[in-house]
Amino acid sequence: MTLAVYIRCALAISLFGIAGFVCGQSAWAQTNYSQFKHDDPNHARLPCLLCHRRTDNSAQPTLPGKDSHTPCSGCHQQQFANSGSEMCSICHTDAQSGKMKPFPALRSFNVRFDHAKHAGAECGTCHRRSRGGVALSIPARLNAHVTCFGCHKPGAKASGGGDISSCGTCHRLGRFVRTSEQTAAYRVGFSHANHDASQKLACGGCHRVRPGLSQGRQVTSPAALNHHASPGSPSCATCHNGERAFGGEDFSVCTRCHKGSTWRF
Repeated sequence: MTLAVYIRCALAISLFGIAGFVCGQSAWAQTNYSQFKHDDPNHARLPCLLCHRRTDNSAQPTLPGKDSHTPCSGCHQQQFANSGSEMCSICHTDAQSGKMKPFPALRSFNVRFDHAKHAGAECGTCHRRSRGGVALSIPARLNAHVTCFGCHKPGAKASGGGDISSCGTCHRLGRFVRTSEQTAAYRVGFSHANHDASQKLACGGCHRVRPGLSQGRQVTSPAALNHHASPGSPSCATCHNGERAFGGEDFSVCTRCHKGSTWRF
């Protein structure tokens, strides 16, 4: 897309909204129209809200095509003039009837989340019990939108005045890497449900937020060790020391953590 065409498109968006977005067909060099790629240079330079408009808290963002195929038709007039174009197969199983494909999976975008910026929210706002209460879930796919949109409503602003309702608040182009919900503590019989309900422990009793670190390292966890834990470091032995919780020399309680025929010290 040339600078002149891009300026014209941006001006049309600013003055007339998405309906006024029209680009010349010559602006696009793409020849394979059977796939849509966010990381295509011509797509990547466009604002998220051009295609994904937020009018409510629906988990599925509004996609192009709901309004006479704008804004896509602004740049792809030739393809949209042909009802048999391979471009139709991107969104439709049958272009003639208009039947739509399911909402696509997230593949070309990663997800950013900063625990430090959400310190005012309760952990339970985003994390739910899973695996019978042993683990805690991490919001994913459209369920993540349902959770996040509780605060990131259409037009929502951050304390500094920035827009936090757009896709770009959480997503950037890049490979999507799912944060693991597994941890070594679960393999030795740890259960969030048992520690929360019976012991009335708050999340902050075991976890600390570390600002500025990469996703997956932002929140600390105690070492899943008791008998061989490092002195002074948070671990199971912090509580299971024979004083605050069971432990010490009473081996009859070992099976409360270690289960099955394969566990060993």
